[in-house]
Amino acid sequence: MTVLIDSWTWIEYWSGGSKADAAAAYIDSSEAAVVSTINIAEVYHWILLHYDVKIAEEKIETIRRRCFIIPVSEEIAIEAARIKHSAKFALADSFILATAKSVEAKVVTGDPDFTELKEAVYIGP
Repeated sequence: MTVLIDSWTWIEYWSGGSKADAAAAYIDSSEAAVVSTINIAEVYHWILLHYDVKIAEEKIETIRRRCFIIPVSEEIAIEAARIKHSAKFALADSFILATAKSVEAKVVTGDPDFTELKEAVYIGP
């Protein structure tokens, strides 16, 4: 199974939250993994809020080593708009789900917006 490791999962892993072990099961595995460029933006921003540019660059390099980064394409953008319209998701979450669908991946997340989705592996509280 290919997984898209969501921003929530990376942040939980690095912050040592209550679900850090569940996040580590996917981040530290050898399973095929992807992220969206949207995840890169979200994670980088979170790290800047809590640390600095040097740490942000180090963490993004970790993501690059672990995951194949999928850029936003026109097809993904259109699917994200469809998801946002039909599911009333936030735009960033719509891009994440559209990216996962584009490569038949499951979104590994603790984001409550994903709890009921068959395309998600929910590891949150």
